[in-house]
Amino acid sequence: MSGPQCCSNPPTLDPSGGSGHVEKFGGLDTYVTGSPDSKLAILLASDIFGYDAPNLRKLADKVAAAGFFVVVPDFFYGDPFVPGDDGSYANLPTWLKDHGPDKAFEESKPVLEVLKSKGVSAVGAAGFCYGAKVVVELSKHDFIQAAVLCHPSFVTLDDIKAVKVPISILGAEIDKMSPPEVVKQFEEALTAKSEIECHVKIFPKVAHGWTVRYNVEDEAAVKAAEEAHQDLLEWFLNHVK
Repeated sequence: MSGPQCCSNPPTLDPSGGSGHVEKFGGLDTYVTGSPDSKLAILLASDIFGYDAPNLRKLADKVAAAGFFVVVPDFFYGDPFVPGDDGSYANLPTWLKDHGPDKAFEESKPVLEVLKSKGVSAVGAAGFCYGAKVVVELSKHDFIQAAVLCHPSFVTLDDIKAVKVPISILGAEIDKMSPPEVVKQFEEALTAKSEIECHVKIFPKVAHGWTVRYNVEDEAAVKAAEEAHQDLLEWFLNHVK
């Protein structure tokens, strides 16, 4: 389930980017932004390129501006995936052995505990590509109050069937990781569970990774990403309160 689309358009990482700052949070270096006094928090789980990605931090700042305290943990301990010199992804399976989503899921728990200890009363989580697997695992329990999956990787139908919180899935028309027909299966499984509120949307003419790995110079790409960001934000405004 991992392939070239997972690695396409790698961002130029910027550890100093964003209007927030990095601090230790639950044992992990974490980009934090927004009012630390907010009782509502959002955890963003990055794709394989990690928490230094400028577009991801820009989105974190946007979510924070809506009143949330936002945390973006570095689940990779300063070791995000780096494509080969020729742009290849041949080393991805080896990297994943040491950076599995199951490991990131376990390491997200102390982060959520710190949020609770600071008085946060409700938490939402959004995951991008790889990060979507982390978030779907969280959504099977009572760790979070709402979830958003953006162009998920590694997420299975069984995962979706186990979801227990309101969930939004934003898929891409051009996506080999979670193609539209698979996202439709996710939707059918969710709508069969009347007790779970869900939202599923497939964005036309965009590829896997479009919400965080878009070209800022491409007007159409920016517009599609911003539409997804607005959907994400509205989901959290409606369900994390």
